[in-house]
Amino acid sequence: MDVTRRGRPSSLRVKADVRPDIRNLSDAELVRLAIGGSDRAFGELIRRYQDLLFRHATRMTGRGDEAEDVVQAAFIKAHRNLAKCRNPDRFGAWLFRIGANACKDHLKSRRVTVGVDEMPGLPATTGDPERSAEMGRLRSEIETALQSLAPEQREAFLMKHLEGWSYSEMSETLRVSIPALKMRVHRAREELAVLLESYGS
Repeated sequence: MDVTRRGRPSSLRVKADVRPDIRNLSDAELVRLAIGGSDRAFGELIRRYQDLLFRHATRMTGRGDEAEDVVQAAFIKAHRNLAKCRNPDRFGAWLFRIGANACKDHLKSRRVTVGVDEMPGLPATTGDPERSAEMGRLRSEIETALQSLAPEQREAFLMKHLEGWSYSEMSETLRVSIPALKMRVHRAREELAVLLESYGS
């Protein structure tokens, strides 16, 4: 399988060459097979985790095409470094960490707008045109405010409030202490509150 092939997110998806039996294997078993040269095993790992990585990358970059590039880079790096995965049973966390770092590396080169279509409490549409216009304005302000956050704060805020991770899960995956993550989320909330208040003044 060519993990470097470009295209829309659907191009990452594994085709019918993955037989049902391989889907019953654990991540650790698939990692061991992939290290041994099995493209099918690595293809199954891609199938399992591509959507998770793509959602996170899209929220971090704000653009599907850029998220696709980030995910491709993450899978390529993972493939090249499989032997360095110390705990194959936790392959998903190891891979997500690679993807998260790829997002932050990407963000260093530009400023981004983060989509908030799935932000809790912000319905996409309403029956009231005036209310819909107000919601659109609020979404725009939140996107602008999120854009100004440091990547580490944005990452923690999105994982906690949009993706529903627990602090324990975040800590294990990102290898950052829970107190540090709580501080990042707290500071992100404070900065967002100040920015949104300034937009409304």
